[in-house]
Amino acid sequence: MTNPLLGEWNTPFAIAPFDRIEDADFAPALETALTLARAEVLAIAEDPEAPTFPNTIEALEASGKTLDRVLSVFFTVAGADSNPERQALQRDFAPRLAAYSSWLFAQKALFARIETLWDRREELELTAEQARVLMLTHRSFKRHGAALGGEAEARLGAIMARLAELGTAFTQNLLADEAGWHLELAEADLEGLPDFVIRGAREAGREKGLERPVITLSRSLIVPFLQFSPRRDLRERAFAAWVSRGANGGETDNREIAAETLALRAERAKLLGYDSFADFKLETEMAKTPGAVRDLLMQVWAPAKRQADRDAEVLTAMMHKDGVNGDLAPWDWRYYAEKRRQAEHDLDEAELKPYLQLDRMIEAAFACANRLFGLEFKPVQVPLYHPDCRAWEVTRDGAHVAVFIGDYFARGSKRSGAWCSAMRGQAKFPEKQGPVVINVCNFAKGDPALLSYDDARTLFHEFGHALHQMLSDVTYESVSGTSVARDFVELPSQLYEHWLEVPEVLAEFATHSETGAPMPQALLQKVLDAASFDMGFQTVEYVASALVDLSFHEGAPPADPMARQAAVLDEIGMPEAITMRHATPQFAHVFAGDGYSSGYYSYMWSEVMDADAFASFEEAGGPFDPERARALEQHILSRGGSADAEALYLAFRGQMPGVEALLKGRGLTA
Repeated sequence: MTNPLLGEWNTPFAIAPFDRIEDADFAPALETALTLARAEVLAIAEDPEAPTFPNTIEALEASGKTLDRVLSVFFTVAGADSNPERQALQRDFAPRLAAYSSWLFAQKALFARIETLWDRREELELTAEQARVLMLTHRSFKRHGAALGGEAEARLGAIMARLAELGTAFTQNLLADEAGWHLELAEADLEGLPDFVIRGAREAGREKGLERPVITLSRSLIVPFLQFSPRRDLRERAFAAWVSRGANGGETDNREIAAETLALRAERAKLLGYDSFADFKLETEMAKTPGAVRDLLMQVWAPAKRQADRDAEVLTAMMHKDGVNGDLAPWDWRYYAEKRRQAEHDLDEAELKPYLQLDRMIEAAFACANRLFGLEFKPVQVPLYHPDCRAWEVTRDGAHVAVFIGDYFARGSKRSGAWCSAMRGQAKFPEKQGPVVINVCNFAKGDPALLSYDDARTLFHEFGHALHQMLSDVTYESVSGTSVARDFVELPSQLYEHWLEVPEVLAEFATHSETGAPMPQALLQKVLDAASFDMGFQTVEYVASALVDLSFHEGAPPADPMARQAAVLDEIGMPEAITMRHATPQFAHVFAGDGYSSGYYSYMWSEVMDADAFASFEEAGGPFDPERARALEQHILSRGGSADAEALYLAFRGQMPGVEALLKGRGLTA
């Protein structure tokens, strides 16, 4: 075939031939792939043979592979290297893919075959993984309305199509607001900024074709600007732009999209027989109920708010001492917190950052994976979608494990945040395939590229997700890698962050960008001592976002999400000088798709486990204890979603944890 998306990929490791793919290839490839996928599904549904696990469930597992390949390529470039044509394709594809999903789950003959197998499951002599796949398939069809008929079925299809459109619009509006704003700085405006911020601002200006340095809404640039700029007026302007993304009026305003999304989700849940969307969404998670989520969040909220209130008093006094009267504002917090950190811990991020070179932190992540799991990483030349990307072959004992791709730098064509995705998941059926895994970040460019400590933690976090994909060892792709409960998926990623804080790791890989000297022991100790600094602020901004998300999806949907947001924050006593980490109009976790809707809490649910899991290493032989590493791979990283998440954690640890380790790790126990 002439379309490179549809032909054989005769490339190293069968990577997508990005060097031959053009935007014009996507629409015809999708059309062909959808036609083929429908034919494969109908062949299963209309099979005259009695349903069996191989001719129904395994046949479904083997179907849709061409569609998967086309979409994996498209959504990779649409998220990480967007352009107007790709955005138009996204808007076109969203309802078509929703329609295909609705069509699939409406196949009554297919669902009848699955129901028959489910009813006879005790007779089928399935393996544990096969039984799990059957359960998940049956549950997925029911949760997508397979048991509905008539008007309810048609309405659910319409809802899903509209939700797909809204999620795409929300994402593109946010990208437009982020790409469309920058703050030009005169040379005098650079006073007080450390060299790494100035270099980042100059690079951002060059990317926009400007001669002056600029501050953009990339987190890796705006956050350090808010930390270090002594110009309160400029901090206020930058912060106002940061928090108003998606709420600037006009075509890119996301507030009405959020309201319609919440209403449609509530209607979807009612059609499927649930009291609320939160009840529907949490049924399949570890938490199970909205009440369990709220209990966890409130256990953490109270000590976090106490700490944040104490910190606010200290920062306000510092601000008044500077001659700035009035109340501490949100654009003041990071600036005075940074000054406080320098004073109390003698830790200056400008002093720290030269020791956190991007390339050395990548080496550190790889080295920890080698010591823990025996993985080795070799740079390889393969087709990639952007010059910033690089790739490595991952091996163990000489055998191929995976391909890992890193796309680390911020650019206007990339949506904000950081994420991990698999262009191809691990599987042994219908044939053995190794995963192709991508980490995408938004770090400021530089020569060399230098990271903040938070950036370095993000790198380790996303690489933890990548390890979950790379070390997967299951039969069926539908349960491989990160195909797990949402409040379990963050366990491997947040757990891996702990290895960045291991002193011997920093001692080896935190080397100065100019001299090559290792981080001095005194500075290393300051970093470790300050690990829980300002954790009241960080916890409050996160938990507030999680509580607003939960409130949105409990009970009747709010006609005005912004009013509901304000009411929730008022009810919990949100400190005036702290804002939600993600206000509603930019809350992509919740509104860009269903992924984290009613599920933003999951980072904290997983953190309860990750604190406990790392403690198990410390209680054993230390952070690189080989027995604990084997147990982590055997019971969690290799298993994907092939078993219940709680059962996997119990197999690894022997018991479920409480919040004590989390509060201790965040320094919120006093």
